[in-house]
Amino acid sequence: MKLYPLSVAAALIAICWSHGVLSAQQPVFRSSAERVTVAVVVRDPNGRPIRNLSAADFQVTDDGDVRKILDFRNDVSPVSVALLLDTSGSMHIGGKLKRASEVGHLLLSSMNEGTDEAALFVFDKVVRTVQPFTTEFDNVRSAFASVNPWGSTSLYDAIAETAQQLSKRPGRRAIIVLTDGVDTSSQLTAQEVSGIASTIDMPVYVVAVETSLTDDGELTSLARWSGGMLYGVSNTADGSVVARQIVNELRHQYLIAFEPSSSVGWHRIDVRSRQRATLQARSGYWVGPSAFDR
Repeated sequence: MKLYPLSVAAALIAICWSHGVLSAQQPVFRSSAERVTVAVVVRDPNGRPIRNLSAADFQVTDDGDVRKILDFRNDVSPVSVALLLDTSGSMHIGGKLKRASEVGHLLLSSMNEGTDEAALFVFDKVVRTVQPFTTEFDNVRSAFASVNPWGSTSLYDAIAETAQQLSKRPGRRAIIVLTDGVDTSSQLTAQEVSGIASTIDMPVYVVAVETSLTDDGELTSLARWSGGMLYGVSNTADGSVVARQIVNELRHQYLIAFEPSSSVGWHRIDVRSRQRATLQARSGYWVGPSAFDR
């Protein structure tokens, strides 16, 4: 049977790294020495998640070499979501903060209180924890009301810092960024942050509110290369659909583990399926010391 590739995005990011775009001085996370786990979303031609696949339906290659699947999970399990809310000055304009908070509430309503967990982080120039991870969502909902927009926007830096905080949480997890998509002061680039998120298997979902940035090249690439997506939301109905889709995808991810390479550097992952489907997963992992180890 024919195997269908993940996407050309993995190939594109591999080209970027092979040409020195990601150097040893740039911040990345290190892969586990024992195994690499890849969370994979599989969608049918209508965009609906395909469930009940087995390990035999997948093939994983590491820099072109086929890897044996050591572990495979397709169970439905709780999810951990870091809500990252943009509270920079631009969110004052046109009801953006109100729309972003509404989407946050819709996301919480799509989750299972008591078993799933969520946290609320906010950012302008810096990231702050407003509500640590909890399974009691009323605490998170209340936290949305306590924020006020102010300052410049370090969007990419905020995603990288939040990914680091979420990296130790097990199971199905993701960062969901609620923003207008404008970055004015980050030290990191979107490409560097996509490498950080990808190599620790941290899907980044970007929900761009009240903006036309749904086709933004940098943000779209950051999200896709990490295994996430970028969505645009301008009304309640769109927000409800996006919230349900994100949570449903996270809950039904396939978790595939394989033995990593021992070669230092960036390794491209390609996941293929025997089904005629669209696959969404991170694009690679990093082996060796990183800036975060120093």
